[in-house]
Amino acid sequence: MKVGILTGGGDCPGLNAVIRAVVRKGERVHGDRFVGFLDGWRGVIEQRHVPLNIERLRGTLPRGGTIIGTSRANPFNLDGGFERCQTTLDELSIDAVVSIGGEGTMGITREMAAAGIPVVGVPKTIDNDIPATEVTFGFHTAVQIATEAIDRLHTTAESHDRVMVVEVMGRHAGHIALYAGIAGGAAQILIPEEPFDIDAVCAALTQRHQKGRFASIVVVAEGALPKPGTIELADPGVDEFGHIRLGGIANVLAPEIESRTGFETRVTILGHIQRGGTPSAYDRVLSTRFGIAAIDAVHEGAFGQMVAIRCDQVVRVPLEDVRGLKTVDPQLFHEVAEVFFS
Repeated sequence: MKVGILTGGGDCPGLNAVIRAVVRKGERVHGDRFVGFLDGWRGVIEQRHVPLNIERLRGTLPRGGTIIGTSRANPFNLDGGFERCQTTLDELSIDAVVSIGGEGTMGITREMAAAGIPVVGVPKTIDNDIPATEVTFGFHTAVQIATEAIDRLHTTAESHDRVMVVEVMGRHAGHIALYAGIAGGAAQILIPEEPFDIDAVCAALTQRHQKGRFASIVVVAEGALPKPGTIELADPGVDEFGHIRLGGIANVLAPEIESRTGFETRVTILGHIQRGGTPSAYDRVLSTRFGIAAIDAVHEGAFGQMVAIRCDQVVRVPLEDVRGLKTVDPQLFHEVAEVFFS
């Protein structure tokens, strides 16, 4: 078979490990040939591609990012976009496509499958917000990076008797903030699922310091929002894909905390540091398992499916079931994290 591979949406650690696994088993076991489409579905639209083989993928297991590039291009938002994709696949004699990406990419993949394109999905997002799978690769790496940053910030916060506000990724779901906050011993964790009351946050920090704890870490997801009528936020605007531009909530929080509590407050925004660099051991293994499962699905004709992990078993789920967002478990937030908020 001749198989096309693409990576869409934001980059994250583990993408190359998926590609490597797909190509390794496909070439060695099935004698497949592979084409890597450059910059996601944009490469399919514009007929930009490179050959992929075992030799080309050597050394990529620990490499972050994606060697074939990525974008958020959506063929269905462009006049004639789908038809151009179909032409590319026909001219290259592509028998199947492995599409690796997050919520947006899986949505495109679902539409492609409905239109008759033989495609298999692989879930990817550091936010861990794709439904139908317990975890996505890249998430644990991002949590580890954020936790290490929090550990380092504890020492400088304690040295100067400060509050540190640490902003992490998480547009609509606060999985990174919650996990890193628990692992890093945060005094407060603010997530998109639970609008926060700045007065309650400051009261808890004040009570904490009155007990003799002379430093606090506040972890906030970039998409966290205050309760209506408490703090006014500037209009963030949108990017070229219509997504709200996030980032900077920590810069709003810090002066509010300092003015209300009198505690010196500093900001650290981790940003794309969470996306970059080498994947963790767990994410390398998960990515490899997903890649093997994806090429198995191709050869079994399981198109219109996404590979996923449930109870440590890699399974397949219909792309039709991959809709919406997987948000933070309220029980984990209220019964575990909140215990340490005072």
